[in-house]
Amino acid sequence: MPMFRSTTLLLGLLAGFIARPCLAQDALITSAHYANGESVPYILSSQTLPPRYIVILFPGGAGIVDPHLDDGKLVYGMRGNFLVRARKFLIDDELATVVTNTTGSEERIQALLDDITARFPAAQIYLMGTSRGTSSTIKLAAYLEHRIAGEIHTSSMNEIYFFDAKKFSNRQLVVHHRDDQCRVTPFASAQHAHEKYGNEFIVMEGGISTGDACEAFAHHGYNGIEKETMEAIRQWIKQAPLAR
Repeated sequence: MPMFRSTTLLLGLLAGFIARPCLAQDALITSAHYANGESVPYILSSQTLPPRYIVILFPGGAGIVDPHLDDGKLVYGMRGNFLVRARKFLIDDELATVVTNTTGSEERIQALLDDITARFPAAQIYLMGTSRGTSSTIKLAAYLEHRIAGEIHTSSMNEIYFFDAKKFSNRQLVVHHRDDQCRVTPFASAQHAHEKYGNEFIVMEGGISTGDACEAFAHHGYNGIEKETMEAIRQWIKQAPLAR
């Protein structure tokens, strides 16, 4: 059984939204742009719009999602990644997700934020990365401190060892599987950061580990406990009071 320990298609472009209390639907959004006009596409997945919370997801590995339409069908990469495959367990009638290419670029993340906040000005926005995606969440932490509600770092890279989340004014959460055997994402680094800096920390246990220890279907990717992991994260997100 998993253990939690926390200290303390609607495919195509969306011109407008209709609230739908049903299963999550995916929509390709192409209205986010760099200053030069280049599109920054993303997948918006939701049950009901407008959402009260939006979580931007940065997959691990190469982090290349590149969502696009192919003969009217939504096509995208990284489907097996923990965050991408398990986002259905995070989404509810208040919370939506955004899946896009992982990036450490301030310009790219700002293009996303500008588009999302224009659509949903009242939503609280979080950024969540996993594995190599946490190199980007950590890199962007200072830039995003006053721009989003918080960040979630799951199966973090070794640099989490030196990450003092308490120095940021927004919320920060570290999530790690106790039995993560990936050599570049050791549990000990996340635990050290919690013990030294007081980072908020959720420890997961259980599930099934198969294949390469650094891939998505090992404990590194919360295989078999995706639902429990996402529910713990969603509960943490909703602990914060909504802005009035």
